[in-house]
Amino acid sequence: MEKLEQLYEGKAKKVFKTDDPKLLIVDYKDDATAFNGEKKGQIAGKGAVNNVMSNIIFQLLEQKGVPTHFVEQLSQRETVVKAVKILPLEVIMRNVSAGSFAKRYGVEEGIVFDQPTFEFSYKNDDLGDPLMCESHALALKLATAEQIETIKKYASIVNETLKEFFLDKGLKLIDFKIEFGLFDGEVILADEISPDTCRLWDVKTNEKMDKDRFRRDLGNVEETYQEVLKRVQK
Repeated sequence: MEKLEQLYEGKAKKVFKTDDPKLLIVDYKDDATAFNGEKKGQIAGKGAVNNVMSNIIFQLLEQKGVPTHFVEQLSQRETVVKAVKILPLEVIMRNVSAGSFAKRYGVEEGIVFDQPTFEFSYKNDDLGDPLMCESHALALKLATAEQIETIKKYASIVNETLKEFFLDKGLKLIDFKIEFGLFDGEVILADEISPDTCRLWDVKTNEKMDKDRFRRDLGNVEETYQEVLKRVQK
């Protein structure tokens, strides 16, 4: 497969055309951002961690009936993916209070919910990715009612699968953000699942094992990313 010109560069990835119009190559970067791009930095090795970890998890989710954009890993940083049209809705599922949820509602971090919460945010950097309810997504024609139902079904499977998967690795899945796209008219999981997009706490110590180490200047960022990948690969 031939890697052609760059189509796009985002905060965490570069996307390249290939000689197959239905396939793209994603190249994961070490760049790190937080707070809608206000904080910027580098996490050495992050691109490789996020790429390899995402691909392991996407293959697991495929086995659980969630279609994904994963096709083939080319290297530590590069993966062939299906050329999806991303839906402008970020899906956030939370099992425990943390981050913006705790701040928004003035509650402490660490409250375990009786059942997961489900949020949409409008994928729009200029607006700061605002929270959005289902009826607003429908009003703006960001997705159809049928697509939203499919997204909710898949998001629930992702949550249950990953809670069990990470727990087996000594990690608690606190919350996560995922994105979906359309490929041949079908809703499929896209983007990535990594310490950038999941909050993971160590089961024994509650130590933060994710991008919060970068956001909050907790130190040991690179080492933590490598440790998460090591556990995921076991």
